[in-house]
Amino acid sequence: MDLSYSPEEEEFRVRLREWLAKVLPTLPDKPPPDDWPGRRAYDLGWQRMLYDAGYADVHWDASPTIRLIFLEETEKAGAPYVGANFVGLLHAGPTIAAEGTPGQRERWLPPILRGEQVWCQGFSEPDAGSDLASLRTRARRDGEHYVVTGSKIWTSHAEVADWCELLVRTDPAAPRHRGITWLAMPMDAEGVTVRPLRTLAGSAEFAEVFLDEVRVPVANRVGEENDGWRVTLVTLSFERGTAFVGEVVACRRTLRELARTARENGRWDEPELRRRLGRLDAEFRALWRLTQWNVSAAEATGGVPGAGGSVFKLRYSQARQELYDAAAEVLGPDCLDLDRPWVLDRLSSLSYTIAAGTSQIQRTIVAERILGLPRGR
Repeated sequence: MDLSYSPEEEEFRVRLREWLAKVLPTLPDKPPPDDWPGRRAYDLGWQRMLYDAGYADVHWDASPTIRLIFLEETEKAGAPYVGANFVGLLHAGPTIAAEGTPGQRERWLPPILRGEQVWCQGFSEPDAGSDLASLRTRARRDGEHYVVTGSKIWTSHAEVADWCELLVRTDPAAPRHRGITWLAMPMDAEGVTVRPLRTLAGSAEFAEVFLDEVRVPVANRVGEENDGWRVTLVTLSFERGTAFVGEVVACRRTLRELARTARENGRWDEPELRRRLGRLDAEFRALWRLTQWNVSAAEATGGVPGAGGSVFKLRYSQARQELYDAAAEVLGPDCLDLDRPWVLDRLSSLSYTIAAGTSQIQRTIVAERILGLPRGR
């Protein structure tokens, strides 16, 4: 499998670097973390700049390798992260591009690319997190609408979203994986109530969403009725396969900064810490090569990441937690100071073995879909 870059891909890299060097100094200050309306405006503004420069479509219309280069270079340059655009650009958008009708792609993809709409993810429920297929939110067909009743939790960016990628149960009598449907729900529909949730790190990018007889047009269904689990697997393959690419680059940069800080405060003299940082360096180098392998594999299979993304997600989640545990060791007593770098990152890292599919779920996927082991009873 070829992990090198073609001359055309390297030319794209150089052109992107030059553009980033020119525009990043012109950006306004980023709003504070708890100002989500301000963050929404900032993130949409950055997306519009990407669109005007011709870089907005790399998540769908470009090859997986070009997408990898884009995420690598924007992270290295310190460009804004996708932020409130996370679900639209990295989850819902790629799913609609892969599974939607021509009309749906024309309707929803351009506004996401132009920085005009924010999407949120309505998958998890209070009793259906890791076991997502046990979801209970019901959708009853009524003519040309589905009438949806239920609730969702950990709904990313729901308080500032225009649309929600929503999983509902349309056939309660069917086996649980076969009675699910993937819908695009407008967040301003009557009957939608959003209640933000505050995390351990003090942020509120998640919310509970309550749905009371919400009418969603049948035209907003992506894929066939009761075929939503298959469509969901496409969404999750993007979430676990390429959505964390930029974060691997960010972790490698953090690791270099940790080593520099350890030299400055004397912690570098501790052999065990040096070994720990060296092992983490090797770990993230390996994860980057695994990312390249997964992208190369996706390129050979039509652009949709495969089950290899679960291997990456499984190890990356643990490595990220180990990285910020090492950061706490470097900081010493300062690791309790919430105003110090890396302290809030350490708190947020605790969620990574749960978010986007728990580590237990990833192990099951690897066992069944890659190793071919028998399904547990």
